[in-house]
Amino acid sequence: MSTFLTRTRAGLLASAVAAALAVTAAGPATMATAAPTTMATAAKNPDVRFVAHLDIADGQRPENITLEPGGSAVVTFAYSRQVARIGRDGTVRVLATLPEPPAGSTTPALSSPFLGGVVRTHDGTLYFLYATGSSDLTGLWRLRPGGTPQRIAALPADGLPNGLTLDRSQRHLYVADSVLGTVWRVPAGGGTPTRWAVAPELAAAGFLGANGIKVHDDAVWVSNLDQGTVLRIPVTRRGTAGPVQTRATGLENIDDFAFTGRGDTLLAAINADNEVALVRPNGSHTVVLTGADGLENPTSLAVRGTTAYIASGAYFTDKDPNLLAARITPGK
Repeated sequence: MSTFLTRTRAGLLASAVAAALAVTAAGPATMATAAPTTMATAAKNPDVRFVAHLDIADGQRPENITLEPGGSAVVTFAYSRQVARIGRDGTVRVLATLPEPPAGSTTPALSSPFLGGVVRTHDGTLYFLYATGSSDLTGLWRLRPGGTPQRIAALPADGLPNGLTLDRSQRHLYVADSVLGTVWRVPAGGGTPTRWAVAPELAAAGFLGANGIKVHDDAVWVSNLDQGTVLRIPVTRRGTAGPVQTRATGLENIDDFAFTGRGDTLLAAINADNEVALVRPNGSHTVVLTGADGLENPTSLAVRGTTAYIASGAYFTDKDPNLLAARITPGK
């Protein structure tokens, strides 16, 4: 693991988070559908470090991330069909390799087999999404500690299950389908998925629609890559989806996102633009990390305490897929 980079004006990210948290503390913000954007240009070296530089020749392009209690991270390698653990020292251990799809299978939108979202339960069980264009493999998979991967729920082969999240009770998982513009709900024990939410706001507009997904404060939040939006879908008392609310716009190429832990403030991975943006509850956003900080097409984020972990797949830069850690402690 490398040491911290130069800390000249290293409080940028922390200060931006602090400002956003101040907005949250001031009270509920109104929804802004066309909020202004400000570009953080004053610093290129916030409090950030490399956790790991990954092996691009070996197909180690991280698509999604979940954190483990001991400080390691579990990631999906999008196109090598692998789930792997990245240790605190940057070492990589492959936990599972999923079956190769039948000859002639073509994954919608992406062509190649695709491993998407991953989440972890308290007992160490991992759930992840696999899309192949074939009905025998596409769906939700589970890996118990010491076990082998098994598919526990089939999803449509003509879709692209991408983002994955687990509700607070750990009884249901929600899946963002980027091609079908759908949020699926699946029992944690497996079984038949329910088409939980379908709306124009979730649809693609040329490439990929619903992408990242999180459960937060009695709602399911979803990003839409093509439309550049962050959406909030309330979970009703009956467990059904309420009306879709647009909470932020102007975030074209948004991939995954993660809440900072205070209110509705979140960090968003802007994939093709090589940025991480801090999105405030009122919908305004500020770029807080760029390629100068080591980002290589960021795909996903996870937050624990005062640290944000950002995975980069280097899909377009094609240079250095990596895992970064950045401090997000609000400045005093």
